[in-house]
Amino acid sequence: MAHGIFYVLDELTEEQQLQFFCEQIAQLWREHQSVRVWCANQAAAEQLDEWLWRIPTNAFVPHNLVGEGPPQGAPVELCWPQAKVLSHRAPVVVVNLMNEPAPWQGAQLIIEHVPAQEPERQAARDRYKQYRQHGVALQTLQAADLILSKTE
Repeated sequence: MAHGIFYVLDELTEEQQLQFFCEQIAQLWREHQSVRVWCANQAAAEQLDEWLWRIPTNAFVPHNLVGEGPPQGAPVELCWPQAKVLSHRAPVVVVNLMNEPAPWQGAQLIIEHVPAQEPERQAARDRYKQYRQHGVALQTLQAADLILSKTE
């Protein structure tokens, strides 16, 4: 059975959100070795790509925009809806940074975001309901609390 985590992004700036998800992606890659990140568009994927390169060298995350890198894909693939995503392997983890559902079938873990603003927040509620209908075990966490616990 798949497991899903919804991170509530209240009180975080856009920069803090990018940093938070880069740290999550790095940790998920170290634990699971296969992560597919769905971004709203190519520009958002390229921005995330740049942020992932800022991670310290001792925490490097092998990643590429979909279609770049090795033929079998990188361990962390950054995708967007219009990109040609080959289904050569199902990712173990799917990180969805879009406001619509991402392809997640076959994933063991689904990471979602809950923006502070409506109607994006309502879209997150709708995705939560869809996962629950598919039997995904869900939990919700406050991203700001996780960031605070790391700095204390």
